[in-house]
Amino acid sequence: MDSDVRGDVVVVGGGVIGLTTAVVLAERGRRVRLWSREPVERTTSAVAGALWWPYRIRPVAAARAWALRSLQVYEELAGRPGATGVRMVEGVLGETDLDEVGGWAAARLPGLRAATPDEYAGAGLWARLPLLDMTAHLPWLRERLRAAGGVLEEREVATLAEADAPVVVNCTGLGARTLVPDPAVRPVRGQLVVVENPGIRTWTVSTGPGGELAYVFPQPGRLLLGGTAEEDVWTAEPDPAVAEAIVRRCAALRPEIAGARVLAHRVGLRPARDVVRLERETLPDGRLLVHNYGHGGAGVTVAWGCAEEAAGLAGAPSA
Repeated sequence: MDSDVRGDVVVVGGGVIGLTTAVVLAERGRRVRLWSREPVERTTSAVAGALWWPYRIRPVAAARAWALRSLQVYEELAGRPGATGVRMVEGVLGETDLDEVGGWAAARLPGLRAATPDEYAGAGLWARLPLLDMTAHLPWLRERLRAAGGVLEEREVATLAEADAPVVVNCTGLGARTLVPDPAVRPVRGQLVVVENPGIRTWTVSTGPGGELAYVFPQPGRLLLGGTAEEDVWTAEPDPAVAEAIVRRCAALRPEIAGARVLAHRVGLRPARDVVRLERETLPDGRLLVHNYGHGGAGVTVAWGCAEEAAGLAGAPSA
């Protein structure tokens, strides 16, 4: 096959990690094909609550660096929220204090402060963070990739060896469990409920004494309520009892949620791993394989930092 047709790079995986990595590679001059099993609107990333914060991701130092680089990009994209789906929104990180954040983020988040008792019943941080509407952001990434000359193909991949390019970038998330294969990748099931927004404009994230999650994310035209973090659970069907509990926990935080009309139920399986795998290896035939997966619940948070590092590993010149 002619190299111009084959392309220099095949990126496998069409979620936020794969799309962002493909965009960076294409904008650095590489010919890129992105292979995705399904449209971007049906990937796990489409279910994400998508608040910027390094949630359940290691190694910690690297994740913070990736997150801060991504923060810089999202702050720029927030200047065009209607197109990019990125907004800077204020809210409360419950059960978190300034000492926990330390120096890694405080300097980059000048509005960071302790929440007042009126804002949150307990220890919490008031912050202004990127909040992404994934129904807008993923299609925007897709069009940015196309504008840079990238090609998107919907196809099922049984093995990474199918990728007929000198460089292959593996951004398959949970799919890496069988494609690599890497049994260290495990699902962490997240369920959320979409309701009509009764007028809430700030977000809230809370963790109960038993570890129960509750989050409220205002998105255009709707409110996302979550959530769960069930390790090693593969079920993608919404559980009505879990949904009721989510609404109940969120209504305890914001009473106006009680009685809000339910619009939809969603489930996503986060691709968790003890540590993110971001490295390269040489295949037996001499081709280069770059891995970029295992981001758990923080794929949106670290997407741009990881994409730039992966592009460097793939041999793409710095921007």
